Amino acid sequence: MYLSMNLSRRHFPACLAAAAAPLALGACQSGGPPAAPTRQQVRFGRLERWDAFPSRHVDPRPVEVWLPPGYDGRKPHAVLYMHDGQMLFDAATTWNKQAWGVDQVAAPLLAQGQLRDFIVVGPWNNGKLRFAEYFPQAWIPRLDATWQAQLAERALQGPPRSDAYLRFLVEELKPAVDAQYATLRGRDDCLLMGSSMGGLISLYGLCEYPQVFGGAACVSTHWIGGYERNSVVPAAALAYLRDKLPAPHSVRLWMDRGSTQLDALYDAAQQQVDALLRDRGFAAPRWVSVVHEGGGHNEADWQRQLHRPLRHLLGV
Repeated sequence: MYLSMNLSRRHFPACLAAAAAPLALGACQSGGPPAAPTRQQVRFGRLERWDAFPSRHVDPRPVEVWLPPGYDGRKPHAVLYMHDGQMLFDAATTWNKQAWGVDQVAAPLLAQGQLRDFIVVGPWNNGKLRFAEYFPQAWIPRLDATWQAQLAERALQGPPRSDAYLRFLVEELKPAVDAQYATLRGRDDCLLMGSSMGGLISLYGLCEYPQVFGGAACVSTHWIGGYERNSVVPAAALAYLRDKLPAPHSVRLWMDRGSTQLDALYDAAQQQVDALLRDRGFAAPRWVSVVHEGGGHNEADWQRQLHRPLRHLLGV
C-alpha cells in the first residue's frame, strides 16, 4: 500500500556514486532522483512519502516512511532512520532491481514478538552528491593532501555535505516525523542504519549526535573510501573515532561485512576499527561485529542478513 503525504503544504530528492581515477574514490550506488519519483510498493504495512521534503541544509528529496501492520497512530513507536531510502522496499523500482525488502523482513519479526514496535524513515540519497553527503566531513582534515585533493576533484563535487545532511536529519526531518507520527522521543528509540557509504554516515551520526541517536547499524561499511585497499582513509577514520566515540555503554552498535565483492576489501580496516572499539570498552551485547562468509556488497545480501541488525537494535 502507498500513500502520499502533505505536511502543512510542504513537499518533501539514488544509489551508489563512484568516481574513477587513481584513488578510485566513491562507493557503490549511483543515479540521480528521477523527475517523477517512482512509487515503491510494500507487501506488509504501508508506505507514506514526502515527495520533496524541504530543507535549509540539503537539496529537497523524497522521504519514505514505512508503517508496520497494525500501526494506528495511538501507540508510540521507535524510529529507525535508514539511508538510501529509494533502495529499501521495492526491487521493481530500483536501478539494479534489488532492494532491502525491509517490510518483508521486519513484519514477520514484529508479528512473532521478536522486535519492539518501530517505524522506518528512509530519506533518499542525492544521486551524484551521495558521496558528499555520506562521507564523514570531520575525517577530511585527517587525510593527507593527495587524498584531500582527490576528494575535492572527483568525489565531493563541491563542498563536503555530511554535516549538513546530519543537520537535516536532526533539525528538520526528525521533528517533522515526531510531529506527524506516534513516536517515542528518547535517544534509545532513535536509531540509524545504512550500508556502504550509508554505514559511514550512520556511525558518523552516532558520534556527532549521541544525545539524539542511541544506536546504529553499519552494514558493509565503506572504510576504504574507494575501490582499493588503502591505509589513508581507515587511518583518518580511526583518528576521528579515538576522539569522538560515544561511551560504550550508552549506545547499541552493529557492524558487519561480507567476504566477497567490495566487502572483501574491508577486512583490514574493519579489524582495526574492531580493535579500537574493544580497547575503548565496547563489548557484546551492546556492540557486535560479524563477518558473513560468502556475503557480498549488494541489497540482496543485505536483505538476507537484515534480521540480525534489526534484532540487535530493536530486539525485545
